[in-house]
Amino acid sequence: MTTLTASESATLERAADAPMLAQVEQWAAVNSGTGNLAGLGTVAGLLADAFAVLPGAVRLVAPDPVESVDAAGTVRTTQRGDHLHLRVRPEAPVQLLLTGHMDTVFAADHPFQSLQWLEPGVLNGPGTADMKGGIAVILAALSALEASPLAARVGYDVMINSDEETGSHASAALIAELARGKTAALTYEPALPDGTLAGARPGSGNFSVLIHGRSAHAGRNPDEGRNALVAAADLALRLNALKSADLKVNPAKIDGGGPNNVVPDQAILRVNMRPMTPDAMAAAEAALRDAIAAISRDHDVHCHLHGNFNRPPKPLDPAATRLFELVRDCGATLGLTIGWNATGGVCDGNNIAACGVPVVDTMGPRGGAIHSSDEFLIVDSLAERARLSALTLLKIAERGTV
Repeated sequence: MTTLTASESATLERAADAPMLAQVEQWAAVNSGTGNLAGLGTVAGLLADAFAVLPGAVRLVAPDPVESVDAAGTVRTTQRGDHLHLRVRPEAPVQLLLTGHMDTVFAADHPFQSLQWLEPGVLNGPGTADMKGGIAVILAALSALEASPLAARVGYDVMINSDEETGSHASAALIAELARGKTAALTYEPALPDGTLAGARPGSGNFSVLIHGRSAHAGRNPDEGRNALVAAADLALRLNALKSADLKVNPAKIDGGGPNNVVPDQAILRVNMRPMTPDAMAAAEAALRDAIAAISRDHDVHCHLHGNFNRPPKPLDPAATRLFELVRDCGATLGLTIGWNATGGVCDGNNIAACGVPVVDTMGPRGGAIHSSDEFLIVDSLAERARLSALTLLKIAERGTV
């Protein structure tokens, strides 16, 4: 365990003293479900005001259009909220990316809307851990860094998007643009309650397969029909059979069908695929297209594929491992035990890693039960993780690398 210098100690204490709890309480009190554009606009304004204490200009970036297929098979465009971006010292020798998201999974009409103390030090509320607590940690760590003698060596982009919980389709291009050329990245999803970080992650793709058959009377001339629902069910079984150690497949829903006396002429299969490696992702995409071609041939139907792998796999390569080890060593200096495990979940860290940038994507405070009404934030971990982030930033600035 190394010893902190006087300058490092001062920087870390400034990070820990930031008003993070008050910020979390203010931000989490505003519903910002991914589809709640008014709530997202309010939160974006609050965040823009908060991050204005840092040098550089805060801007709101318009979202890219997002297409999806509805239950009737129509491709529709969905509007998302603006994303927040701050750029500081782009000419500095060390360039970092810090990311978070302002959206939650709780819609404007969801019953989970308020905050309550479950016990002293444990705050229950929508987005407290995932991830308005993480955003507060970003701001605390960077504000402390700005008072450090090493600040001039580091430039950074901060990106807080509005659609992470639905796959970051409206912000993927922005993430890729900001990740380009970065030394390293930190993303502020919550750590587990015991402080464990997420290590390797699979990729993820969501697909909709539109199947067009032919309608006919179920009793009079069924053989003249082409049953799209049966074709969709057959495709679901074939895709389910692709499961392996390197690929998770979840046929999740079939839209379609109608009256019992009519051969259904349209169905839509929804499926999620999670490959563990880039090779597995390429193989899964090829297998998906082969299965669709076979269904088209065997059932005499027409199929159209919509969707993609929006989250590439995130294996732990040597550069990422070095960054994890740096965070671990910084934790040890602070008396924290930092470990990491592979997880089945995905996040913006997947997108960043796909750009060739090492990333640790669970730098946020400790918490749990996310995506449920039991979500909680361990409040003491705000200061703990702000100090961890601040020290990690200082060490990268000092080294000029991870």
